Amino acid sequence: MAKIESVCIFWFRRDLRWKDNTGLYQALKSGNPVVPLFIFDSDILNKLEDRDDARVDFIHRRLTEMQEEIRHTGSTLDVRFGHPETVWKTLLQDYDVKDVYTNHDYEPYAQERDQKISDFLKKHNVTFQTCKDQVIFERNEVVKDDGKPYTVYTPYSRKWIARLKSHRPESLPSEARLDHLYKQKQRPIPTHAEIGFSSSKLSFPGTLIPESLLANYADTRNLPGVDGTSKIGLHLRFGTVSIRELVRLAEQHSFSWLNELCWREFYMMILWHFPHVVGAAFKPAYDRIPWRTDEKAYQAWCEGKTGYPIVDAGMRELNTTGYMHNRVRMVVASFLTKHLLIDWRLGEAWFARKLLDFELSSNNGGWQWAAGSGCDAAPYFRVFNPYEQTRKFDPDLVYINKWVPEHAEFSYPKPIVDHKEARERCLDVYKRALAAG
Repeated sequence: MAKIESVCIFWFRRDLRWKDNTGLYQALKSGNPVVPLFIFDSDILNKLEDRDDARVDFIHRRLTEMQEEIRHTGSTLDVRFGHPETVWKTLLQDYDVKDVYTNHDYEPYAQERDQKISDFLKKHNVTFQTCKDQVIFERNEVVKDDGKPYTVYTPYSRKWIARLKSHRPESLPSEARLDHLYKQKQRPIPTHAEIGFSSSKLSFPGTLIPESLLANYADTRNLPGVDGTSKIGLHLRFGTVSIRELVRLAEQHSFSWLNELCWREFYMMILWHFPHVVGAAFKPAYDRIPWRTDEKAYQAWCEGKTGYPIVDAGMRELNTTGYMHNRVRMVVASFLTKHLLIDWRLGEAWFARKLLDFELSSNNGGWQWAAGSGCDAAPYFRVFNPYEQTRKFDPDLVYINKWVPEHAEFSYPKPIVDHKEARERCLDVYKRALAAG
């Protein structure tokens, strides 16, 4: 492609939308026509275990929609596949690039990647600017009065809510400036096969959240047999909706749901300040726990064949749909780490493989909470009783009957571990390990 005029590139990553996109808005104001770019990062894709990973399919479908949404502008998405540094070398040959905009990504791999790209672009006199977009408050914007990060959720949430009231997040009309996109013939998006994947059979939740669901959210959010949660996590993960739009919606209809959005940012803050949580316990003492190696028990957990209906229902829902109800996530995580004494990192990895809404910070935070090893975690002596959880949150067995219809039949497996014995074993092992320090 011959270089014709100077351009600005906006690099889409976790922000797959034209509307209220901070970095895109700044790029469209830059003065140069904007080339909208997405890179199927081979470094990320090569680590995925399933060639029909539904999240790749979701991204591909969304890019196809976005391509159609700008057809009227005479522009196109430029979608590439490969190692990011290699792709950027090609881009600088294809375009006369003056500056590059993108939005912050807080995960360790993304930070390392962005630093390499920034250094590479700087050598070619191209500026690299990143913007806050996927959160309301980031990094050091909600910290203690002494400037140190919070490690307990409740005081963090109080300050987060107070700051929200005094620092209203503005929506930016990026969608109103799409006439500033670079004009060129629409480029084909690489096919599934070209990036090494196939389409998925899973269906994806929409972005519409009924007001009635939010109005009843506090009462229904813990009931897995009721359609009482937003299932918006997938769209938050890939930025197909604006966090600012969701926070305004929550403020209008549900403080309880707003609290969930706050939890998301709490765990992102933890990941930013304490990156060692990726692969290690937030509380180092918990790395002394002698986890059991029991492949048979682990596989039973993965496949939903533990003999505990609420646990099996959750795992089957996950494996079938790519989603698991949040209350049940806590139950199955507690079961793996406390009943089976299997390393939380194995559970974290299975969720990372299967969850459509997988978010490194939230997944890690949730698993460490269940294991007792995380910040503001459940105390180690709190061991969820699957039977009590069922009686409390699925009393009519609506959820269990849907996913484990054979639970009352002779064919259903006996519990792989006795609850009372497992609890006593867990408390003994944890107590000894923590006392050893």
